[in-house]
Formats: sequence, C-alpha cells, structure tokens
Amino acid sequence: MKIVLSPDSFKECLSAAAIVDVMAEAVLELHPEAELVRMPLADGGEGTLDILAGAFGADIRKTIVSDPLGRSVPARYGVAGQTAIIEIAQACGLSLLTSAERNPLVASSRGVGELLMAAYTNGCRHFLVGLGGSATCDGGAGMVEVPGFKALKDISVELLCDVDAPFVGPRGAARVFAPQKGASAQDIEVLEARMCRWADTICRETGVDVASLPGAGAAGGLGGAMMAYTHAKLVNGVSRVMELIGFDKAVEGADLILTGEGKLDAQTLMGKVPMGVLQRANGIPVTLLSGRVENRDLLEQAGFSSVIEVSPRQLSLSQAMIPEVAIVNLRRAVKKALNF
Repeated sequence: MKIVLSPDSFKECLSAAAIVDVMAEAVLELHPEAELVRMPLADGGEGTLDILAGAFGADIRKTIVSDPLGRSVPARYGVAGQTAIIEIAQACGLSLLTSAERNPLVASSRGVGELLMAAYTNGCRHFLVGLGGSATCDGGAGMVEVPGFKALKDISVELLCDVDAPFVGPRGAARVFAPQKGASAQDIEVLEARMCRWADTICRETGVDVASLPGAGAAGGLGGAMMAYTHAKLVNGVSRVMELIGFDKAVEGADLILTGEGKLDAQTLMGKVPMGVLQRANGIPVTLLSGRVENRDLLEQAGFSSVIEVSPRQLSLSQAMIPEVAIVNLRRAVKKALNF
C-alpha cells in the first residue's frame, strides 16, 4: 500500500511538516508495511520557504529587516544558485504582531523590499515569492520606498499566490482582506481611498494600471506593486509548489492521498492546497482532513473520497489549537480515514 501525505499547515498550530510526521506515525501503527510518500505542501503562505528550500537544496540565509511596525527582526530566505526563495510573511507577516498590534493603517511592507534587496545583493536574479500571511494593506508602498528597489533590473519574479483579487474595488485588497488584519469599517474606507491614490501613482510611474488587475490585491496590494515595478508573473501558488517539488512523479502508483488544512470551507475549492492536490491526483482517492469543516456538501461534491473533521465540535478553537491536543485529534482522524 502506497500512501501520500500532502497537507498544508494548520495555521498557528502545526506546520505541514509536523502534520506529516503525525500522519505517518498513525498510518504505520495500522499498516506498518505501508510505503509512505511525505510531501508537505504550501500555497505561497507560511511554510513555503522551508518546503521549496528542501526541494531545491537551498541554503537558508538570514538578514535583518523591518517588521510591519518598523522594528528590526531577523528574516530567513533561501538561496539556490541565482534563485531566491522569499516568504513575505518573514518580513510583514501577521505572525510578527500580537492581536493588539494588528493595524493595516500603519503596517508597512518595507521589510519585504529589504528582504528582496538582501537576496539581490547576494547575487539572486530569479525570485520565487510566496505572498501569503501579510499584515499589511499599503499596496506595497513601503517595499517600493526601499533604496535600490526601483532600480532592480535583469530579474525575473514569480509570485506564488492563491487569490485573484484586484488592487481596489469590492473584491480588492482593502475591502476583502483588511478586516482579517485588524481594520474597522471606517479603516477600510480610509485604506480604499489610499489604495486608489497609490494605484494612480503606480500607473504614472510604471505605465501599469493595477487597479483592476487580477491578483494585484494579493498580500495587501504587494502583488500589484511587484507586477508593476518588477514585471512579476502571478502563478497559482500550490500548483507551482507541486510542480517544483515533483508531486506528479512522486504520487504515481499511490493508493491514497491524505491532505488537509486548518479549516475547510467553500474557499478551499478556490486555489487552496487540498484542491490543488485533488486536481493533480490523477484518479487516486484523496481524503481531506481539517480541524473544522464547513460546507461539507460542496467539498464532497468536488470529488474528495472522504472529508474528516479532526477536532471534536465540543472543543473551543483555543483548545483545539493547542499543539498537543491537535496531535492527538489528528492521529485519531488519520486512523478513521484508513478505516473507511
């Protein structure tokens, strides 16, 4: 029996690699003879750096950058030849702030520019940039202000992303994503007006109209700024990660794929890791595991062989996200999946 273990992380609880380890232990308890393929995944969010660095055999470098509030923090990036692997969350991630500190009115993307410049200075000319997990909604203005950024040349940039939101408008960065980053209803209006003005500036300086450009609203508008100033190409995050790590070849002949993420709902079907796995499973049954499951009917109709909720409903979110608790529940869920 060949089983592929390809989950995303359970955000703020367990990394994808840790989840794979727990899954493997549970599988081998029931089927010690099983052949396991360990392939943790990411869609451009947190965890992307480690997954791609492992696949590329990249060196992990560290540099000091500005966090969203301008404080100096260490940030990691990967280097493989002239390729840099960048996770913008290392510099402007929500994980760098406490809940009380989250405020997209003041949060800056400057650290992302500093991170990119560090990799460029070290000889990198091809950039794989994961756009997930940002705390900012400044349209990349902080990044663009970093000395040398506008002068970057002879580079190619791939933006790994799972959203197609435009820069501004009803589906834009401020209205859709800023509330998740601490913005009030009043803040959203301020941010939207600011983003509209900045879009005009970007267009004057680069000739690129990012206002309605698909994906330009990713990471609080960082996507649009990078497409305009560096001619970056937006790619589906999980599909590109799977291609780079050799997913298709690794799963050949598998009997089952176990995947999942922290919460499953209708958005899972819109470019998230589990949907990426299902689309490339090539007929192999895919079992979906998650801490919490919403819209079960939609998920089952999409073609997953089974959908299993990891955390008992009586558990509060704070209890369910305690790593030790999550591990126990995940082991139980994997065994349930194998007994279907």
